[in-house]
Amino acid sequence: MISVCIATYNGGKYIRQQLESVLSQLDSEDEIIISDDASTDDTLLQIEALSSSLIRVYRHTNRLGYTRNFERALTYAKGDVIFLCDQDDIWLPNKVKMCMNELNNADLVVTNALMQFEDGQILSETFFDKRKSYKSVIGNYIKFSYLGCCMCFKRAVLQKALPFPRNSSMCTHDNWIYLVGATFFRAASVSEPCIIYRRHTSNASGGGFAKPTSLFFKLSYRIYLIYNILKRFLRSS
Repeated sequence: MISVCIATYNGGKYIRQQLESVLSQLDSEDEIIISDDASTDDTLLQIEALSSSLIRVYRHTNRLGYTRNFERALTYAKGDVIFLCDQDDIWLPNKVKMCMNELNNADLVVTNALMQFEDGQILSETFFDKRKSYKSVIGNYIKFSYLGCCMCFKRAVLQKALPFPRNSSMCTHDNWIYLVGATFFRAASVSEPCIIYRRHTSNASGGGFAKPTSLFFKLSYRIYLIYNILKRFLRSS
């Protein structure tokens, strides 16, 4: 069983197209978990209009922010395999099949992405090219190289990753899940793009292209992650 976990907030402009690209790749026993962060636009109406029995919506009235919202979605997932999914991207038709094949030899898989901007232009460079992504665990402590919306993983990874460290400003869901998956399990990186990653003015995260942060914050962020990885290691030993 596959669980696709989506954190929504005012994504009415994009969510229907994204859900259509996901639903076309799922089977009847799979599920889409949507955790809505108190949207004020027509996000929920767009979801309801699809009338899909695979979609389960959990709406909360107080804003959590995107990391906590993803964590909330993940707590509802029942699947043996979990896919993270942003509200505003488009899955390419081969995504699920490719990722499930990769999971035969890995516990966490992260794929590449095509990048599209608001004018509709798709860059010739992929996300890995543009980001100059590092593929090693150590490399991802130096520079975080992967997108959460390109990750899928087995349930054992989810169980190890939950609950997230409490300080969400020092630990985003994608960095944390990848580091847990790559530290405690087998992680694989796929160079072929499996989604169209849309960049626009209302993106919830910088996607690796946000304004530079201070050296102090960068060091503090990494120390916090390492500290919590060590705590997770001691908890399981």
